[in-house]
Amino acid sequence: MKQLLLSFLILLGFSGGTFAEDKKETVELFILAGQSNAQGWQGDAAQYPADPQGLDAKIRFWWVFPGNSSSEGKWTTMKAQGGRFPAGHFGPEVSLARKLLKDGHQNVAVFKYCQGATSIANNWKGPGEKGLYDDMAKQLKAAIAILEKEGLDVKVRGFFWVQGESDAQTPQMAVAYHARLKTLVDALRLKVLKEPKLPCLLGVDEKHEWVQKNPQVIEAQKKLAHELPCAVYCPSLKDLPKADTTHLTPESLVKQGEVLVAAWQKLTTHGARK
Repeated sequence: MKQLLLSFLILLGFSGGTFAEDKKETVELFILAGQSNAQGWQGDAAQYPADPQGLDAKIRFWWVFPGNSSSEGKWTTMKAQGGRFPAGHFGPEVSLARKLLKDGHQNVAVFKYCQGATSIANNWKGPGEKGLYDDMAKQLKAAIAILEKEGLDVKVRGFFWVQGESDAQTPQMAVAYHARLKTLVDALRLKVLKEPKLPCLLGVDEKHEWVQKNPQVIEAQKKLAHELPCAVYCPSLKDLPKADTTHLTPESLVKQGEVLVAAWQKLTTHGARK
């Protein structure tokens, strides 16, 4: 009887080890997209935030600055990106990802696709219209496929959209913004990621000159955040110092990333609806 029990325990131990080895490592993927203040247009990497804890080396990072620079179709680690200043540039993704690690998230990956001065109407466009949205979707699928090929379990945890100023150029564009943004978000959630309740944070520079003249873009984001499941309007630029009339300073970009994480945490912990 003792020999039988010992054999059972040994078998159970081997089985447990096999199950542990077969269990996939989970990666939490966050998507950052939009125009200049998502990109970090004035985020001169000469002022890249110090990383005394070495967190950047633990963060997977894929970025695309359309028509300029990218991570060349592969995952790297968090760093400044080329294309703006001699030392490179950075946006809110740095502090966003670091904050997530500090708050206990183990495997964080950031997919960033941003370009300044872009509107949905003229640049991003809609699914199948060969604009920035289609390219972003293609890049995102490729990025996820690479992680999955490595045997990782990819959980897409959030979509941060910081854009809208360029769609406020004219009253006509501003009025059409709600339908255009809804089409983009729905396509990303339902067709690309198959995640109908993917946490979605929408934001725009409320003090931008064009937005002041055509605030329909603000109302569009607020309305969409109310209509969609697990979505929130997040004025992440509010009251943050700017380097010029439009773009956040490097210090403000750091703060913006922290504001975005706080809003995401509130949404996913307390505010998930429907």
